[in-house]
Amino acid sequence: MRWIFTANLVSMIGSGMNAAAVFWHVLQITHSEMSLGKLLLLQTIPALFLLPFSGVVIDREDRRHMILMLDFARGSITLAVAILALRGQVQTWHLYAMFTLVSAGFWMFWPAMNALLQEVTPPEQYVQSNNFLMASFQGGWLIAGALVGFVYDHIGLGWILVIDFSTYVISFLCYYNVRKGRHVVGRHPQPETAGAATIPPEESWKKYFHELAEGVRYLKGKPHLQLLGTGWALFIGAMLTQGAVTAPLSDRIMHAGAVGYGWFNGGWGVGAFTSALYSPWLIQRLRAHRSAGIGLGVLSVCLVLLPYSQFLAVAVLIYVIMGSGRGVTHTAIASEMMEIVPKHFMGRVQNTFYFGGTILQLFLGIGVATIAHRVSLTLAFACIGGIYALACAAAMWPVERRARTLQATATEPT
Repeated sequence: MRWIFTANLVSMIGSGMNAAAVFWHVLQITHSEMSLGKLLLLQTIPALFLLPFSGVVIDREDRRHMILMLDFARGSITLAVAILALRGQVQTWHLYAMFTLVSAGFWMFWPAMNALLQEVTPPEQYVQSNNFLMASFQGGWLIAGALVGFVYDHIGLGWILVIDFSTYVISFLCYYNVRKGRHVVGRHPQPETAGAATIPPEESWKKYFHELAEGVRYLKGKPHLQLLGTGWALFIGAMLTQGAVTAPLSDRIMHAGAVGYGWFNGGWGVGAFTSALYSPWLIQRLRAHRSAGIGLGVLSVCLVLLPYSQFLAVAVLIYVIMGSGRGVTHTAIASEMMEIVPKHFMGRVQNTFYFGGTILQLFLGIGVATIAHRVSLTLAFACIGGIYALACAAAMWPVERRARTLQATATEPT
């Protein structure tokens, strides 16, 4: 567990710096929110092709091995673009291509990492485990957000990408030490033997699509899980779309440049990191769905109010509050999802809702960027706040809460 938390802390420093630097660089050379919308679109496209199928792979293969391969691939891509940037040869399409390929890795990495976390965590410690994961994740994002704003003008995009590459190396080494050997979660684990019969390719594909449909059928007749996942999908879509409005807020309204952008990312990280101090207590007292609803409600209100903040310090404080709501929401939803969903279904169930979130981001990212560029940045913030409000309603919808019963009576679809 310590290796996983350390890997995510270090990895988020690099990934956060990469994302913030690319968004800021593209905005500065194009002066258009539409370009940021294109980045969000390119971030979404890989998910549309990967998420419907990668859940089966996550449930079938060793999750640690998948994470190692993804870290190696994303690190290699980042290093290649970093070299181009240091030579002064990087072009906008290079950044778009890197963003697309790294995002493709992210959409497999995050579900695999959550499934691995569920696999190695005792059931009675899901809340604590997700809380520490959120602390490491946002701790890294906090450091990244603060660094980018203050060092971008001094070291440039190339060296920021070099830092990101070095964090992939550290993350790879940490995950390598999580455990040894090959471990696969299955309903009926079978030892691997040298003389095992080979499954014909056509039978293998038939089994693959059967398992894919099996994950979708598992969701039928579980309204609590459906609403919880819907709230998660809306939360993901809204949160990932914020990148299209955060940089313009610093540039157009606050006139604070890269430093203001750094303060906003840093404030978000501070709030999410400090939420780890009280999230377990809040979830224990109010239960997960109410805690998630409160966090999403806070995000909704803050997004609507943010463009009206007159001073940089006020805007940063609002980002701190938003980050805190984000931390509570993730810990609550992820923990309850782990309690409800059996381990051998976790990859497929997660990816079903991640897929919904990315479909939303596909349209929301372009729509919000268009509104911000052609109509009003304030209205763009309000649109994202409205999505958070819908997620709040889904999380707190009054249905019977039977997390433990669902887990205990989960059966394999026929």
